[in-house]
Amino acid sequence: MNILLLGSGGREHAFAWKIAQSPKCSQLFVAPGNAGTSEVAKNLPIAVTDFEGIKAAILTNQIDLVVVGPEEPLVKGLVDFLLAQEETHAIPVVGPSQLGATLEGSKDFSKLFMQRNKVPTAAYETFTADQLEEGLAYLDKQSLPIVLKADGLAAGKGVLICETLEDAKSSLKEMLLDQKFGEASSKVVIEEFLTGIELSVFVATDGKSYRILPEAKDYKRIGEGDTGLNTGGMGAVSPVIFADAEFMKKVEDRVVKPTIAGLASEDISYKGFLFIGLMNNNGDPFVIEYNVRMGDPETEAVLPRIESDFVDLLWAMGTGALKDYQLEISPDYATTVVMVSGGYPGSYEKGFPISLPEKVSGSVIFHAGTGLNQEGKLVNQGGRVIAVTGRGKELKEALENAFSTVNQIHWEGSYFRKDIGQDILKLMN
Repeated sequence: MNILLLGSGGREHAFAWKIAQSPKCSQLFVAPGNAGTSEVAKNLPIAVTDFEGIKAAILTNQIDLVVVGPEEPLVKGLVDFLLAQEETHAIPVVGPSQLGATLEGSKDFSKLFMQRNKVPTAAYETFTADQLEEGLAYLDKQSLPIVLKADGLAAGKGVLICETLEDAKSSLKEMLLDQKFGEASSKVVIEEFLTGIELSVFVATDGKSYRILPEAKDYKRIGEGDTGLNTGGMGAVSPVIFADAEFMKKVEDRVVKPTIAGLASEDISYKGFLFIGLMNNNGDPFVIEYNVRMGDPETEAVLPRIESDFVDLLWAMGTGALKDYQLEISPDYATTVVMVSGGYPGSYEKGFPISLPEKVSGSVIFHAGTGLNQEGKLVNQGGRVIAVTGRGKELKEALENAFSTVNQIHWEGSYFRKDIGQDILKLMN
């Protein structure tokens, strides 16, 4: 079949790499893609929010299946748009409806959904600018630290953990009155701070059946030892030792089942990936947030562990046939190390030539913020530039394979964390 994949990050290169391995894929198109996706697919210069352009590409290239990578087109209603068009309504799309995507598009909506469906999550209240005084009074009664979340999409930057009451109050004012995160913080969710170890659980669903994909732990902060500013993610490890069979059974029973049942009972159309950000709090799972797509960089660690045909999985999700799909997962480790531009997540310079090794062993190089300059040379174009995933029977071997390749990749100012996976290694020893 001909497949159209939307997106341009490391997640999409990992998707393209995996889809291209399937004999079920005749032609793969990626819009807009990056320098890495162009090696396994044909890139189309179409923005993920250009709905008319996407529709035209589907018709021109006789697309049989559409796979949506990032959240923005989903939250803006791409799936509903394609279903409403006479020419595209019969083509399966992997991605939830606009209402389904509100699970990520609005923190308040997702918290209310969790409450209604008895999904364990942190205690919270939501406030608007008109309710600032009530919000400040609410903060007076909470224990510290406290979490403030912009209600809408804020490119992964709309969450603040405040250690002091003074910081919490000034941050609430900045978010609601000064629109610190723009329209995204016109509503702010104030949430209890959960302690424990964070992990990401990924679920593929056709709205009725589901398959739980490999779990992962990601590393969000720029500095080693989890210090410094939050980023889109500096690395990931899968599987994780603190998500054993007993814990994952609790996740399935207390979180996944009520979530999928809730989507069905509330008539929310959802054929796509659900990324559940979880806290393992003394062996009990609590949901931090839902995302309505695969995570990045976790995808780069999760997909290499899927051994069954990935296109069959996508087709089953899009067509409502997931109950018959047999998911096969490798027991091997996959570890991802992200290389970023100097200065990220703040301002950074672009256009530096990147040198890659000619041959790598035990690892895969995924492109994220890469592009080609006028001379056709590979250059950095974004903050997160390259994700290297190492494989191994043991975690140590997977990490060694990843870092061996990372150390052979160079461009001016490049940076990566050297401690990815070290905390889990310590837990295991």
